[in-house]
Amino acid sequence: MASRTQKALCAALLIPGRLPWIGGLFLRLARGLAGVHKERRFLAALTPWPWISPSAEVKLRGHVNIGRNVFVDDHCIVHMPDGTGTLELAEGVSLWRGSILYIADGGSLRVGADTHFQADTIITALGPVEFGARVQVAPRCAFYPYDHGFADVSRPIMEQPLVRKGGIHVADDVWFGTGVIVLDGVRIGRGAVIAAGAVVTRDVPANAVVAGNPARILKLRGGAAS
Repeated sequence: MASRTQKALCAALLIPGRLPWIGGLFLRLARGLAGVHKERRFLAALTPWPWISPSAEVKLRGHVNIGRNVFVDDHCIVHMPDGTGTLELAEGVSLWRGSILYIADGGSLRVGADTHFQADTIITALGPVEFGARVQVAPRCAFYPYDHGFADVSRPIMEQPLVRKGGIHVADDVWFGTGVIVLDGVRIGRGAVIAAGAVVTRDVPANAVVAGNPARILKLRGGAAS
């Protein structure tokens, strides 16, 4: 059973400004002794609460539900600034070094169990974003569930309202290669494979392998070429 100290540390980690000095020292010591980079993943299994690196920047205002064994690596940013967003990370989610989750303007991010975001993933959830379980996201992928309005030529684009098409929805067991970009209004089916560098602008069926800009179906897993 976790001690009161462990509970206090974990609560403090999720609410910036409440982390006691001794807690920060303990976390840095544990991190330093645990090894390098992915060797530290086991730290998330030591308590029922998430492991959040002392070098991560976390500000959470809104609805937050974080499961057991969630791991947030060094230099990640998890930012919910305005209290209108929703963040749900199921058990075993990993957010690796330098990744950024930004949730605002009523947006939401829901992530299923054992989904892993490799280094430098960017998710700007100014609309709904959903990942199923066991999704693999390679480094430097980006997900944008909105677009900038630009119809009014009399106003600067930065002053025009955002345009949304329903968000991004990713089913279970999807694999994203390095550098994939997924845009608003896209649904990706179970077991799909998104090749490195693809720009996904339309729905991807289950078990499809897609590549290119814009991404097109190359073949179906276990089936003939498209």
